[in-house]
Amino acid sequence: MTDSSEPVGQVSPEEAVIAARAGGLAVVRSDGRGGDVRVNGGERTEIVTIETKSLGDRSYLVTDGEVAAVIDPQRDIDRVLAVAERLGVRITHVFETHVHNDYVTGGLELARVVGADYVLSADEDVEFDRRGVRDGDEVPVGHFSVRAVHTPGHTLHHLSYVISEAGRPLAVFTGGSMLYGTVGRTDLIADDQTEPLTRAQFRSVRRLAAELADDVAVQPTHGFGSFCSSTQASGTDASTIATERTTNVALIVDDEDKFVEQLMSGLTAYPRYYAHMGQRNRRGPAAADLSPPAPVDPVELRRRIHAGDWVVDLRARRAFAHSHLAGTVNVELDDQFVTYLGWTIPWGTPVTLVGDTAEEVAIAQRDLARIGIDRPAGAATGGLRKWGAGGELRSYRTATFADLAEEVGRTGAIVVLDVRRDDEWSAGHLERAVHVPLDQLQDRVSEIPDGDVWVHCASGYRASIASSLLDRTGRRIVLIDDDWTTAQKQPRLSHAEPPPKS
Repeated sequence: MTDSSEPVGQVSPEEAVIAARAGGLAVVRSDGRGGDVRVNGGERTEIVTIETKSLGDRSYLVTDGEVAAVIDPQRDIDRVLAVAERLGVRITHVFETHVHNDYVTGGLELARVVGADYVLSADEDVEFDRRGVRDGDEVPVGHFSVRAVHTPGHTLHHLSYVISEAGRPLAVFTGGSMLYGTVGRTDLIADDQTEPLTRAQFRSVRRLAAELADDVAVQPTHGFGSFCSSTQASGTDASTIATERTTNVALIVDDEDKFVEQLMSGLTAYPRYYAHMGQRNRRGPAAADLSPPAPVDPVELRRRIHAGDWVVDLRARRAFAHSHLAGTVNVELDDQFVTYLGWTIPWGTPVTLVGDTAEEVAIAQRDLARIGIDRPAGAATGGLRKWGAGGELRSYRTATFADLAEEVGRTGAIVVLDVRRDDEWSAGHLERAVHVPLDQLQDRVSEIPDGDVWVHCASGYRASIASSLLDRTGRRIVLIDDDWTTAQKQPRLSHAEPPPKS
């Protein structure tokens, strides 16, 4: 496969905002003023990557300049349609590598809108019509072809798709199978299937490496921050079969039993909302409604807070700590927003969004639609002075780990709450800390001792959510907005080290 440096279109300033803030085109190098869209491929076949940074996933559009196939599209299909329109191509096929567990697919709706074939494993149990394919089936799309390869592991009926032009394989779209340096996780289906799927994953990745040439590009869906990755991916932006032969864990660990033990022992917690994605995708998701939510006035906001709804303040965590409407939950709008909101919120709780601008609300709404929170219950913009009018305003202190060390040395009469995952805690923690992972906090508030609560995570992001949840209960909070590595450099903070590896 050769890289093409020829621009095939221009990105408007409005699209640049979408690309930068709503998870846009990976191949757009935008400075906010509009930049070139660059793609790569073979003689006629080109591949456009559509990146969803907020979920750590990628979708792809493959085209010969006339027709196109789309692989693993996200719920907000307007991004895909915009790419096709810009390139002047017609989408004739939509392929899914598997029934997804980390987002609600846009594949079925995209196929309906453009009149394309919707291609999925024939063995998947779904409630809608699709074009079923199995291992070895080949689907012609214009001047290129798509061959299905059964690669079980991430799911039982997972397929990878090999794109060929004139009989020469150019790329393999690996979904949750072969990722960059690692593989998709194998524990999303059922506990008793994890080991068999892990063994299948080992063999699937090795099959791809055995059957494909060194120069075939590897194009996974997961592995760019998604918790669907079994371990952290290599961090590279592109890869080939040749590269994976020397870097992928399933290819450098030769013994299957050792691979299974290593992978399964390293599987960590994943977002709770994953439990709802597979069944939603099997039913066939409807179109996402991204029209603006209904406006909510300050009186109604307070009523909703009193009723137990989540009124989510999208502002930066330090701004929230400085002043916020009592009872609101702070989930700062950035690339982590939807993962941790979906991980933390009791599923089905109504969500009302409050932000400084309508643009911020629209970005958050788009993210929420991707995980099946289809319509916010409402929204308020214009800043705290507007939506907080007439309500109780609260605040709490922000601090660093150096401040914590000083406070411990001065009084010691404080509670340190660590809201990181179990695996992070096991890798090392403060000796005096109380450990309650963020997703368990609302059910375990009673376990937190009396006193001022200093809350930390690994960066301050999860701690800010936890701090706002505890603030709702009336606790006195100090948010440690600091990186965990700085805690490890504080000699006055005692650390419990991880047990030695056997």
